[in-house]
Amino acid sequence: MQKLLPPFLYLITLISMALLCWSLDVNHLIVYPYNLVGLPFVLAGLLLAAGAKKTFVHVGTNVMTFSEPGKLVTHGAFKFSRNPMYLGFAVSLLGAALLFGAGIVSLVCWLGFIAITDRWYIRFEERAMREKFGSEYAQYCCQVRRWI
Repeated sequence: MQKLLPPFLYLITLISMALLCWSLDVNHLIVYPYNLVGLPFVLAGLLLAAGAKKTFVHVGTNVMTFSEPGKLVTHGAFKFSRNPMYLGFAVSLLGAALLFGAGIVSLVCWLGFIAITDRWYIRFEERAMREKFGSEYAQYCCQVRRWI
């Protein structure tokens, strides 16, 4: 199951939200045009995730979740969140949930994404980072929160 990379979980969650909201006759808490408030969240989240990935590429470190970490990145968005790519995906999915009318089903999908990301991906990565970077990573963890 380690082969399910975060962008694929993001897409699976997004598609599940859409299909469940449209196939089930779900009560929408936010109706058109008010649901469009989700659009800036979708865009901002994707920009945050893409910008954080670009930072990794720029410094020449590994972006792949289940590979050995290359470098400890602490600048850019990583000054504010230890996981800005995951945060960006979560913000984007929240925006999608709002666009889909903030039905309970879409919000549960969003929370499921956050739980899986936090308990599976982030825990795995933090363990690898502690092993590779030791006290330097521990100090970074004291200064920067996991999500925001």
